[in-house]
Amino acid sequence: MNIIAWIILGLIAGAIAKAIYPGRQGGGILGTMILGIIGALIGGTIVTLIDTGTLQLTAASLSISGIIVAIIGAIVAIFLWNLITGSSRSY
Repeated sequence: MNIIAWIILGLIAGAIAKAIYPGRQGGGILGTMILGIIGALIGGTIVTLIDTGTLQLTAASLSISGIIVAIIGAIVAIFLWNLITGSSRSY
């Protein structure tokens, strides 16, 4: 997937994941993109693990199912980031 598709997928998945996840997350547009790209990697890897039974680092594609997988991965990334940093702001 080329860099433009990664940026678009990151923006879409990160923004939707931030809207779905309860509480307030910091970060601007760059943070949202990075969150979405990490979410695409996490989601793609989990789907590949479930589908093939092997652990491979793969990203979700720029499609409806890929965006859904990236959103789920981005929600997992938000959860893990809040777990690591200890910031669970809910205002």
